[in-house]
Amino acid sequence: MQHALLVGGAMLIASLVGVGLGMLTYRHPFARDAVIRVTGLFLTVPSLALYAILVTTFGLGWQPVLFALTLYALLPIVRNTVTGLLGVDPAVVESAQGMGLGRTQRLFRIELPLAWPVILTGVRVSTMIIVGIAALGAIVNGPGLGDLIFDGLNRAGTAFALNFALAGFVGVIVLGAVLDGLFSLLSRLTTSRGIRD
Repeated sequence: MQHALLVGGAMLIASLVGVGLGMLTYRHPFARDAVIRVTGLFLTVPSLALYAILVTTFGLGWQPVLFALTLYALLPIVRNTVTGLLGVDPAVVESAQGMGLGRTQRLFRIELPLAWPVILTGVRVSTMIIVGIAALGAIVNGPGLGDLIFDGLNRAGTAFALNFALAGFVGVIVLGAVLDGLFSLLSRLTTSRGIRD
């Protein structure tokens, strides 16, 4: 539950920030490319190094882990938001404009619903990425299944070392599979049949 809550909190923040950045920049090539490059750079930083850096600001515990996971989750969400919005048929947008819808109305009533499957895929990919990275948060006393994995490593050579490590390892895989299944269900429930088919 701690691992799931940590991932869920990071994904909530990253989704709000990532979709917001995508919406703000998708019409402006320079800003769009800059945001994608910066969020892409976050993924190049090794997680152990990032946790170590963030400890100096946040201290030990869940805060540095939550912040790091949020940074790692941004790129797929921003990129897919931009891709989804740019992929909306211009004829549909022009039709909405001809019906008198303003820019904001077109964005929220036409473009975002049509781009939703692509955006949701970005959120889904980000979630799968950070489920594993969250386990490494145990090195800075972060909560979650990483505790079991590191307990197993600390007990190397004892009878129960493998059991602890496998419990954490399998737990991460099961949680990832459950979350992936939930996203599949969410996609079916929130995507109109016309777009899905």
